[in-house]
Amino acid sequence: MIPLKDDIPSRRRPYVMITILILNILVFIYELTLGNRITYFFHTFGVIPARIIFDTTFFTILTLFTSMFIHGGFEHIIGNMLYLWIFADNVEDAFGHGKFIILYFLSGLMGSLLQILISPHSEIPLIGASGAISGILGAYIILYPGARVLALIPIFYFLRLTYVPAVIFLGFWFLLQFLYGLGSLGAQGGVAWFAHIGGFLTGVLFALPIKRRIRRRLYF
Repeated sequence: MIPLKDDIPSRRRPYVMITILILNILVFIYELTLGNRITYFFHTFGVIPARIIFDTTFFTILTLFTSMFIHGGFEHIIGNMLYLWIFADNVEDAFGHGKFIILYFLSGLMGSLLQILISPHSEIPLIGASGAISGILGAYIILYPGARVLALIPIFYFLRLTYVPAVIFLGFWFLLQFLYGLGSLGAQGGVAWFAHIGGFLTGVLFALPIKRRIRRRLYF
């Protein structure tokens, strides 16, 4: 399923989301200019689990954040930015700009740390905003479970447009991450599924008190 939009308009302009989206695009444009040097760039600014475990210098720790702005190709960045664009504005609405920044980077950080725990000796760099964006999805499913997501669904050789409840769309998304994550145990390289899982769960936990606060405003 490919999300195209949701049915909840944002009440205020999502300045943080727009800034993050622009930064990711600018970094990706820079990557396109690197040619053969791109591998060095990934290894320098991506998160390498073995380096995090055995070399806790300031710059090594900094890669936990720089890696969130690096993408491995057009499909990678388009997918991440699409999810960011559709779901982040409403989450930023609920959290406010400052707490949304914390949610974003904390989700990315916890996603990376969970992936590092799963593969602590890996020398393959972890890159991408997926962990941080997964945190947004986790927050969204708590805050807006009744929202509807317009999705493009492939059915055999046909494509169908239909609205899907957010709790089903994102719940199915998380189930896939979990199953793919289990299937990837012991494998080298590929998608960092556990970064998605860690980010999503962080978003869920971070959104629960926000949800309770919204309910108190509605009923008191």
